[in-house]
Amino acid sequence: MPDVMAPAAPATVVPDRIEGAVHDPRRHESAHKHVSGEAVYVDDIAEPAGLLHVQLGLSAKAHARIRSIDLGPVRQAPGVVAVFTADDVPGVNDIGCMGKHDEPLFASTLVEHVGQPIFAVAAETRDQARRAARLAVIEYEELPAVLTVAAARDGERTLVTAPMTLRVGDADAALAAAPHRVDGRLAVGGQEHFYLESQIAMAVPGEDEEVLVHVSTQHPTEVQHIVAHVLNVPSGAVTVEVRRMGGGFGGKETQSNLFAACTALVAKRTGRAAKLRPDRDDDFQVTGKRHDFEIDYRVGFDDSGLIQGVDMLFAARAGYAADLSGPVTDRALFHADNGYFYPAARLESLPLKTNTVSNTAFRGFGGPQGTMAAERLIDEIAFALGKDPLEIRKRNFYGTDPERDGRNLTPYHQTVTDNILPELVAQLEESSGYWQRREEIRAYNAASRILRKGLALTPVKFGISFTATHYNQAGALVHVYTDGSLQLNHGGTEMGQGLHTKVAQVVAEEFQVDIANVRPTATNTGKVPNTSATAASSGTDLNGKAAQAAARTIKERLVAFAAENWGVAPETVRFTRNRVQVGEREMSFADLVRAAYMARVQLSATGFYKTPKIHWDRAAGRGTPFYYFAYGAACAEVTVDTLTGEYIVDRVDILHDCGRSLNPAIDRGQIEGGFVQGMGWLTMEELWWDAQGRLRTHAPSTYKIPACSDRPRIFNVALLENQPNREDSIFRSKAVGEPPFMLGMSVFHALSDAVASVAGHQLYPRLDAPATPERVLRCIAALRERMGGGGECPLPNPPPPVAVEGTAAASHISHADQHPAPSTAEGGGGMGRGHSTSSPP
Repeated sequence: MPDVMAPAAPATVVPDRIEGAVHDPRRHESAHKHVSGEAVYVDDIAEPAGLLHVQLGLSAKAHARIRSIDLGPVRQAPGVVAVFTADDVPGVNDIGCMGKHDEPLFASTLVEHVGQPIFAVAAETRDQARRAARLAVIEYEELPAVLTVAAARDGERTLVTAPMTLRVGDADAALAAAPHRVDGRLAVGGQEHFYLESQIAMAVPGEDEEVLVHVSTQHPTEVQHIVAHVLNVPSGAVTVEVRRMGGGFGGKETQSNLFAACTALVAKRTGRAAKLRPDRDDDFQVTGKRHDFEIDYRVGFDDSGLIQGVDMLFAARAGYAADLSGPVTDRALFHADNGYFYPAARLESLPLKTNTVSNTAFRGFGGPQGTMAAERLIDEIAFALGKDPLEIRKRNFYGTDPERDGRNLTPYHQTVTDNILPELVAQLEESSGYWQRREEIRAYNAASRILRKGLALTPVKFGISFTATHYNQAGALVHVYTDGSLQLNHGGTEMGQGLHTKVAQVVAEEFQVDIANVRPTATNTGKVPNTSATAASSGTDLNGKAAQAAARTIKERLVAFAAENWGVAPETVRFTRNRVQVGEREMSFADLVRAAYMARVQLSATGFYKTPKIHWDRAAGRGTPFYYFAYGAACAEVTVDTLTGEYIVDRVDILHDCGRSLNPAIDRGQIEGGFVQGMGWLTMEELWWDAQGRLRTHAPSTYKIPACSDRPRIFNVALLENQPNREDSIFRSKAVGEPPFMLGMSVFHALSDAVASVAGHQLYPRLDAPATPERVLRCIAALRERMGGGGECPLPNPPPPVAVEGTAAASHISHADQHPAPSTAEGGGGMGRGHSTSSPP
């Protein structure tokens, strides 16, 4: 082949590292657009001529038969072009993600929660559509509604999907033999996603069956399938595109299906583009939340605090349809051990059907509820034995040597081979000055009549991978253009977490070009098909590896071309910063690409990756569902006003495991944001439905999320150093989307510690979440009432003792007659929902 390049020039002196290399701190690729307002979200896309605005008509009842619907006033309203009901759906009237056909696009004969869509109205303006939707006349025949976990659990126990049980060892025998046992119930509240960009979709009709859907979703492929089923067209006729979301947090994994399907239906039926953007109140009512749980637990332990056996039942408010409640409650069980070894355990899920909106994915996906249960066990043991909770935590950690210590088997029978919690916690224990501050806080509380301080250090162990094994795959598409610039597309979606930035760094690293030359483009089902949701903290792991595979394919072609064209050995072709060394010859990357193009070398490639080593048998409750674990720990200090229940977070120290971080700047932001969001969930974010099933915390005016003033006064965040991922993840990094969320537990337990000081740490507060000032104050009052009887005041409405006879029939806590007394409707202070025994009865 003729030499199409200019003669080799002397080597140019350039810095060794490219800009935007992996492991370098790098700002988000759209940060400047976020700040300036230039970032384009769905509502910013130029509206096609003739665009219709869509509004949903929602149910006013929690559970009722629809006796009649008069939509005449809606159709006659100004600006209305069309009205759509279930009868207008050409395909399947279902938007459920699990294939159970339990989640209709439009309810037709039965409504099962307040805010369920019954019809849609399309009008010339958004205001006209909103006004028209209120004019429908609907007659209902009301039916009994089940609204709470307690009502569902203690009633008929209708489930939205099959439950799961994990077993290791003989939990009944272990509990019977344990020298000490504690049992009780923990209530953990739900959480609204509160993404800054609400749900939104815009559909543009195309030729024949085709439709283009712009939607704010974490799962473009699922939206594609749902729209195709609703329209009764092939999936290939539907293209879904997502450039970015204004936040997702799991709330846009399945909940976007409704909005995309509705606009696509309107667009194809009218031949005009259609957009649906609900206001915040409607978004709150229509979309699912984090599942709230009531967790019954029994734990047996020895005199040193070492856990002998555990039995837990996780009852969750799933809502009216399955949605993702099965996988969410499964993951709650997977993380009910957190970082602790249970020699014998039985863990059960109970995804209960209620007449509320169908709950869904939320950052952590059930894991936070599971880890809360684990930490409750630790606190119960510490109080029962009069020890510091940190001592009990460290006593029960998984082992660090699977071959020797025998303390590495999880309740789902995966062996923990990468446990670094002992080392990580020891570092944080020292850097945060835990023990010195513990003494200082004791002295402060002894001298303070009204203000009380609390301190807690809590760990996190979080499994990384989808537990649905087939989701652990990803594709990518990389183009190299003749000027040396690159275009990158992959199946992951950008919701502000920096996924596109990290994957661009991977591609830049592979080609050794500055990251400015790599352009991430909108996620598009027409470019990379059959993708998984951007969820389970796996976005970078999966898509980074897929993009790396695509880049390496092209790079191998370039190396082979250069070696043949210039007659050198392939190993002498080296990529340096924006340049390529070919034997003794050096050229720019762009020059090599142009030469390869002239030689008809393919400069585009797809890449694919599937996570190795994982498998899961749900029926058996056994397998290796996680590729690796991410670890972290946080130490929090709080001050509580015992007269009002109000509190401030004085200081938080975090040490988190990111493996060898791909981008420390972005990872630090994820840690800080995840912590604050987790803290908000456990301390202030409270969902409340009234007796008619109406969500009363339905807007920013009634639902409180953390503000700037709620952040820790002192906030120290560090990444664990010199601990690359032991598995072959992308450049040995670790996922960082979800694990930091659970660091917020440290604030909750610090509040519990402060409250316990009111009773001299003689009584465990059993504080429920969220620990709002009202709940904290009630808990303090309950402790004072009990201490008023000399510390011997019996618990109000104490539950009967749980007989432990070594048989499942006698001791299994899922039996209704063995449940501890339920909590009050207000959430109570947690007092009186369990008891402890020093030995089996």
